[in-house]
Amino acid sequence: MSASADGDRVAAGLGPSAHVDTFARDHLPPMADWPRFDFTLAPGLRYPARLNCAAELLDGAVAAGHGDRPAIRCGATTLTYGALLAEANRIAHALVENLGVVPGNRVLLRGPNNEQMVACWFAVLKAGAIAVTTMPLLRARELAYTLEKARVTLALCDARFEEELVAAAARADVGEGGQRARVVRYRDGGPGSLEALSAGKPATFASVDTASDDVALIAFTSGTTGAAKGTMHFHRDALAICDTFSRHVLRPTADDVFCGTPPLAFTFALGGLLLFPFRAGASAVLLEQPSPRALLETIQNHRATTLFTAPTMYRVLLDHLGEYDIGSLRRCVSAGETLPAAVYQAWLDATGIKIIDGIGSTEMLHIFISAADDDIRPGATGKAVPGYEACVLDDAGQPIPPGTVGHLAVRGPTGCRYLADPERQRGYVRDGWNLTGDAYVMDADGYFWFQARADDMIISSGYNIAGPEIENVLLEHPLIKECGVVGTPDPARGALVTAYVVLRDPAAAGDGLVAELQDFVKAEIAPYKYPRKVVFVESLPRTETGKLQRFRLRQLAAEAAGRGA
Repeated sequence: MSASADGDRVAAGLGPSAHVDTFARDHLPPMADWPRFDFTLAPGLRYPARLNCAAELLDGAVAAGHGDRPAIRCGATTLTYGALLAEANRIAHALVENLGVVPGNRVLLRGPNNEQMVACWFAVLKAGAIAVTTMPLLRARELAYTLEKARVTLALCDARFEEELVAAAARADVGEGGQRARVVRYRDGGPGSLEALSAGKPATFASVDTASDDVALIAFTSGTTGAAKGTMHFHRDALAICDTFSRHVLRPTADDVFCGTPPLAFTFALGGLLLFPFRAGASAVLLEQPSPRALLETIQNHRATTLFTAPTMYRVLLDHLGEYDIGSLRRCVSAGETLPAAVYQAWLDATGIKIIDGIGSTEMLHIFISAADDDIRPGATGKAVPGYEACVLDDAGQPIPPGTVGHLAVRGPTGCRYLADPERQRGYVRDGWNLTGDAYVMDADGYFWFQARADDMIISSGYNIAGPEIENVLLEHPLIKECGVVGTPDPARGALVTAYVVLRDPAAAGDGLVAELQDFVKAEIAPYKYPRKVVFVESLPRTETGKLQRFRLRQLAAEAAGRGA
């Protein structure tokens, strides 16, 4: 960024950046397309101009006297706040001194939830770089897109998950002259590994004096057009979600023990399994493979008090509750998909705990509508979280009265800033409001009631899955002429990914081809995205201009589900 351009940013409200690599600030959307940010809707949301959220959360916890308290537990490993700080500091030294990281560089993180992933996350931010955390299930083509979109030149990867990332790095152009990302392994210990590079480094590190509005992380969401969107969040944003939803709805204490199922690449997990416990001086138990029984065993053995997972998992857990002692639980949080009233009631009957439902988005970083305890109304998502305001708008962007279906709109201390994506930025933000793509009704008491998704996203088992992305993969198969992918209503998963397929040779249809197509998708993108149902059809419904009518496919899917087909 030029000095004059940076001066324009400062004049418009951004502080002087600490980033030497100015890629992130250079690729923020034009400020005219930003949502309106409001820091006056709840106390404690005014942050200093210079702020490093990693130092605030980790160094701050040690300074507050939590150094000897457990911070992260994973398997047989327990790291205190002091030990985690020392490990993060050693890694930060290796990043700067051995790997050439400068403030503003993007560093991709790949691996399951464990203590090393957390140490790397803190180290990246303490070094002034930007964390780009990815799910371990992603395949090479998805990882290559992320590397290129965020111009990532360094990736830290769990050695057990390097194959797809190495393949992605070999094909992704991340800089001038065909530059490729460097992949450094951890949980390896061999020469050149992160452990080898950080061994013997000092246990202290002077965190980079970043601006509170320097980008701290880029989180990628599943886009409805098939291309993931990078959402950019500042250092102050990481604290703002702690000081809104966590502080006013969750209300944790230092004695709480957090656990859950989502990967840390999901901002739902980043808040629930890292930022929220650390802001309170509490601890988190991380599971690399969070199966239902492993989760219940973790709650029992670690006396977990706070659970973050999706409605689908709550339903599955109900089948096994009698085998475990989960009496330590006091808070259960649900997000990722609508919480069915039947699941809420069954969990309440079995445990006596009212599940805290909520809606958030990667663009907003975390939950902005929710309710807890006696404020819960079963079936409603809740009210605007203190620090946010929300309303329902009509198609013209005007507020509509209670009881009317419209577009959910929200604003507060966090908001949408897409990475180099002006068209979709203008689609998500209108007149200062963030439009989430959900259809809602607000009642006379300010409670919000979900009606439907306003786009083509499939929400299955807590995962956001973009139908067009799967279509793009299927169309690479030589036997497929056309296809359309939508969600089929399913009581267990919320929705099943369903592919309607037109074959070049209809005679090839059959169970064998169904399995072949499913395996084809699994080999190209994250396995959870594969179509669990494949329906062979003669043609797809289209408009006169040739546009696929997905709403008609959804109608077909709903009708088939009603018939039990």
